[in-house]
Amino acid sequence: MATWKIDPLHSEIEFKVKHLMITNVTGHFAEYDATVEAGAEDFSDAKISFEANVASVSTKNAQRDEHLKGEDFFDAANHPKVTFTSTEVKKKDAENFVLKGDLTIRGVTKPVELSVDYNGITVDPWGQTKAGFELTGKINRKDFGLSWSATTEAGGLVVSDEVRLILGVQMVKQA
Repeated sequence: MATWKIDPLHSEIEFKVKHLMITNVTGHFAEYDATVEAGAEDFSDAKISFEANVASVSTKNAQRDEHLKGEDFFDAANHPKVTFTSTEVKKKDAENFVLKGDLTIRGVTKPVELSVDYNGITVDPWGQTKAGFELTGKINRKDFGLSWSATTEAGGLVVSDEVRLILGVQMVKQA
């Protein structure tokens, strides 16, 4: 079994939510950690664990970020981490996988399914072996207790229930 750790300098953990149902707001976590344990070179037997520090959430708007950290959304004071633990990796072909696992947000754990594009392995100029992945998926924020909502004068939603997850991940093989 090989152990791989996430390279935070070359990874992005993002989410997108519709705002006023006409545009997207993109957020990301600046502080996170992930470990992959895999024996197969193609990662088909991978066991993955991930956690993000909720206090590091950023949407490029300080007022909105504080609202997200508060009780209406993530409730960072009582639930400081978002976590994911894999339960299954299904190989579709050489470059495409389905990753199933348990996502915990705000103390609520639900199964999720992510599409994974495996971009291969390379050795960087400093001799580190790295693997690249793109992961995407969707969740309903209300399933995790993020139920704050407001409507516009016209009756439209301010924030959609659907949250798109977009992760660009570079993993570094550990010695």
